[in-house]
Amino acid sequence: MTAFAHAAMEQLTDLLGKRLLTDQESAERYGVDWTKVWAPSPCAVALPETIDEVQQIVEIANEHGLHLVPSGGRTGLSAGAVAANSELVVAFDRMNKVLDFNEFDRAVTVQPGVITQQLQDFAEEKGLFYPVDFASAGSSQIGGNIGTNAGGIKVIRYGMTRDWITGLKVVTGKGELLDLNKGLIKNATGYDFRHLFIGSEGTLGFVVEATVKLTRQPKDLTALVLGAPGFREVMKILHAFQQDIDLTAFEFFSDKAMAHVLHHGVPKPFDTDCPFYCLLEFEQLSEQVGEQAMAIFERCVEEGWVLDGVMSQSLQQLDQLWQLRERISESIAPHTPYKNDISVSIAKVPDFVEDVDTVVQDAYPDFEIVWFGHIGDGNMHLNILKPADLAKEDFFAKCNNVSKWVFEIVQKYNGSISAEHGVGMTKKPYLEYSRSPEEIACMKAVKQVFDPNNVMNPGKLFDV
Repeated sequence: MTAFAHAAMEQLTDLLGKRLLTDQESAERYGVDWTKVWAPSPCAVALPETIDEVQQIVEIANEHGLHLVPSGGRTGLSAGAVAANSELVVAFDRMNKVLDFNEFDRAVTVQPGVITQQLQDFAEEKGLFYPVDFASAGSSQIGGNIGTNAGGIKVIRYGMTRDWITGLKVVTGKGELLDLNKGLIKNATGYDFRHLFIGSEGTLGFVVEATVKLTRQPKDLTALVLGAPGFREVMKILHAFQQDIDLTAFEFFSDKAMAHVLHHGVPKPFDTDCPFYCLLEFEQLSEQVGEQAMAIFERCVEEGWVLDGVMSQSLQQLDQLWQLRERISESIAPHTPYKNDISVSIAKVPDFVEDVDTVVQDAYPDFEIVWFGHIGDGNMHLNILKPADLAKEDFFAKCNNVSKWVFEIVQKYNGSISAEHGVGMTKKPYLEYSRSPEEIACMKAVKQVFDPNNVMNPGKLFDV
């Protein structure tokens, strides 16, 4: 350890005491996310409890040349929270309080370590609803959701995390505390820096407080699971329902995804085997809405877009139908899946999926491709399962080729190499497939303003 590093550790110990962790178990717990490519190697883990402590940590980092990595629920898939190069992990687990609730603004102010489901449960207790929802809601933290602009299964109706944040307090890379937008709905006073920090993956500063708006609870949610003969028919089903009904979700998954979920014990929704399936959800606020949904369903059958289908008749059946979609990741996990989270505009989805299938199958015909995702917003999850007789190292080496091919197709369709999980380290080499050299130069210029010494999550998103 250098003299500078030793002095920094002494100051951090004075500041945090036993909340500065240096043991190997803590390093392995806090220094990683769900990616497994890089081994955690932080110099220590800091557990601040106040904004002032966060500011002091950043000031010490600037003084002694420490690099800082934010750690939330550690559920990311892009290595944005991995500390692989002796960084100091700043974990927000102890900054996990709901600070304030305003019933007139329908807004709640929280610390960054609040678990997403904790916020959802709080909203429900108040008779309200926080709609940003995804599989890791039980362990992800609001600060991380903001850092990656998390989306999930309700984006078609409710939008991304960005659409629900009305105020942020952030500590910049210089240690300054900025109070951004102050919870206002209307604020036409120049640059809204709030939106720079949302989705910035902790590279500009750390979120230390957030004001989140809530909405009314959805009523009488009803789901339909429909089987389609092809992907283009799935798109026609989406268009048919969207013309007349405000959907809260529209998910899709392939027959291969269905097979894995059924193997894990989820009941089959109907007897007919179909190449593709979609799950759509809406509020059945009246008998008329239910009748309208059935009429659209019947028209889709007549047009040949739907081969079979079922509508939930109870909350229990609603949950059972959602299991078909929500348990896909769990069911394919034993097959060591290569995952990619990508998006294109909705109209381009069928051609995009067809191009990716063709490229991968031509090169690696023994690879099983499992598609699922939030088709209502153009976000698809590409999963390729490792053949049983192929070594893990060889499989991931081939998947590196797949990534390049997929991102070239993403570029062709003006899409995004990362729809939900950020860039981090895993997608950093491919950023140019979604962002122009001019945009990347502007990003680096913004980084220089807020974090001139590059202490905030260096090596993520881009290199400086």
